[in-house]
Amino acid sequence: MGINFWDSEAWSLINLTAVLLIGLLAGNLLKKSVGFLRRSLIPTSVLGGLILLAVSVVYENLNGGASIFDTRFFGGNGSAVLEVLTYHALALGFIAITFKPSKRKITGARSAEVFNTGVTTVSGYLIQGILGLGITLIASLIIKEFFAASGILLPFGYGQGTGQALNWGNKYEVDNGFAGGKSFGLTVAALGFLSASVGGVIHLNILRRKKNIKSPDGDENRALLAEEVQAENEIPMNGSMDKLTVQVALVLGVYLVCGVVMKLLGGLSEGLKSTIYGFNFLFGVLLATLVKAVLGFLMKKKVVKKQYISGFMMSRISGFFFDLMIVAGIAAIRINVLKNYWPVIILLGIAGALSTYFYVRFVCRRLFPDYTEEQFLVMYGMLTGTASTGMILLREIDPEFSTPAAENLVYQNFPAIVFGFPMMLLAAYAPDHALNTFLILCGFFIVMNVILFRRSIFVRKKPAGGKEEKNTR
Repeated sequence: MGINFWDSEAWSLINLTAVLLIGLLAGNLLKKSVGFLRRSLIPTSVLGGLILLAVSVVYENLNGGASIFDTRFFGGNGSAVLEVLTYHALALGFIAITFKPSKRKITGARSAEVFNTGVTTVSGYLIQGILGLGITLIASLIIKEFFAASGILLPFGYGQGTGQALNWGNKYEVDNGFAGGKSFGLTVAALGFLSASVGGVIHLNILRRKKNIKSPDGDENRALLAEEVQAENEIPMNGSMDKLTVQVALVLGVYLVCGVVMKLLGGLSEGLKSTIYGFNFLFGVLLATLVKAVLGFLMKKKVVKKQYISGFMMSRISGFFFDLMIVAGIAAIRINVLKNYWPVIILLGIAGALSTYFYVRFVCRRLFPDYTEEQFLVMYGMLTGTASTGMILLREIDPEFSTPAAENLVYQNFPAIVFGFPMMLLAAYAPDHALNTFLILCGFFIVMNVILFRRSIFVRKKPAGGKEEKNTR
């Protein structure tokens, strides 16, 4: 039986997507119109999500707790679709970023700074996880039937953003009976963006008073140069197949293969299925890297004559998916299911913001003395929001990206993934062994900091009468 085009089912996805994008436009208008918001660094996507969340809360209060997104206008299950959009947008955004051509290679001494940035990222996750689990372990002793492992959602919400907070919150809700787990994770992620914005603005204002730094003027209104839009030897903008269509096809094609791979792996072990599907973004990154390498090899061998990947368009695609992810993730929060958790959530938010601020500040002063402020802002922004948030903060004092801080953020992903992967496995272990996970995270944090400060800790002494020499290897 076919579907009528006038039925609500035929329009529900369009209606939901349109409302999300209208929310983004409303957030942008609000930011441009309100003075303190214009001066703030709160992302437009966060404002858009908060507007939709406010509308949803008002509707729920007037209609006995029913969600506005579960009305017929949105197909009756819009809340679930919001979560699905958030889940997929995370991986699609990462795939598009991975496809972006790398302009410069890291060599020599700079590789140590990139490595240190990756280790700092993982250490940031760990200190968030330690404090988060510590808070919720104590809360589980006070609040009856509280889910003790919920604190590990802090590094996913702050350090990795909306998509991962939803992934693990959903896993805990479905597999471990954590009522409201998805909304809990999404709320922590929203607080992360606010921490990035508020903390970043406060730090920038202090910095401007101390060092007389001015905000870049008119950078967002600067006209793009032709070479920024169309790199040398790229396929034409409007050939037989539109250039944007090619980019979208590459991203979705990789994600299709990603889905098949996860389906096959999930079939091998039913118990690991939710964990495997929680790593959709990681599988996407690995497959996109493989496809990118194959295309590069074919170009080198002259089999492919033109560059099919456009860095400019991949940036736009990733930006679209990350904006969609954030606005959908915040709109999907169900405030009413969190009524018993607010004290814990607020404590997690404050602990996440303060621990990240002071730890990253400590590391940057010691390991990045030549560009401490730039490295701090980009790392603090990323570890409380997303990489884009970090870049927004960085542009306020380094609009031309003249320091290596922006490069560090791009290239640190590989060491961060290598060292951070065990922590993701611990997240699956935490529900049944929260205290053990807390202790393992503490040990892991010590190890990461020994690696991070290896040159200060391991000092090689010369024979008697000689001077001490730091081990620079």
